[in-house]
Amino acid sequence: MILHVDMDAFYASVEEREQPELKGKPLVVGGSPSGRGVVSAANYAAREFGIHSAMPARRALQLCPKVIMVRPRMEFYANISAEIRNIFHRYTPLVEPLSLDEAFLDVSGSQRLFGSAEYIGSMIKSEILDELRLVASVGVAPNKFLAKLASDLEKPDGFTVVPPDRVQEILDPLPITRIWGVGRVTASKFELAGVYTFGQLRALGEAGARQLFGRVGQHFWRLSQGIDSRLVVPERKAKSISHETTFSVDVSDSDVLSARLLELTEQVAERLRRHQR
Repeated sequence: MILHVDMDAFYASVEEREQPELKGKPLVVGGSPSGRGVVSAANYAAREFGIHSAMPARRALQLCPKVIMVRPRMEFYANISAEIRNIFHRYTPLVEPLSLDEAFLDVSGSQRLFGSAEYIGSMIKSEILDELRLVASVGVAPNKFLAKLASDLEKPDGFTVVPPDRVQEILDPLPITRIWGVGRVTASKFELAGVYTFGQLRALGEAGARQLFGRVGQHFWRLSQGIDSRLVVPERKAKSISHETTFSVDVSDSDVLSARLLELTEQVAERLRRHQR
């Protein structure tokens, strides 16, 4: 079984922990609204105003004039991320970090020692809260795709289990936008074909999905079945250092792209310095 652990509004939650007077107030971690600053993270109070990551900081200020803006402290967040990974490694050596705030864990070989995957997930969630005073959402499922999907279903502070015998029951009603890679443009193409949910995509059959959408349609159909054969790959010695981001919708605003590129560059530079490169 696989766990996906995703820290809720990680950067913003760390700042709330360090400055308790900020808790519950609209808070954004990101660049300055006076320049090309972009939102790196927004707490849930800020999200109620429509603020989200990758948004220009000036737009966040327009949506919520009282929003509190904090500059990111990447090295500080990285140190806390290392503490979170230490908790993961208490239960399994098979940890695949995706970023500072999320990771996959393969606990298949740990269950005889610690108990069920569900129990291990609940212990990790509790220890992160008790020791670091941070909240994580956890998904427990037979594979990586399902585990990541599960961790997002009940955010924030979520804990969702997808048992092997209930995969289709859980997947079928979900909107196809829950599938990795299906953004607004791809979703509109599915809708033109009358496909709005996992179940409707599954009903097309593999050949039908491929006929409509080519090879990528075949990939999406497999995910609608809950099929994902990828293994959890523990972190290896890095041959390269990089950062990336995926927007929830296509972005063509050059100011937003330039700001996010600058932020990613700063993160890469910080990691290079940390590794003395």
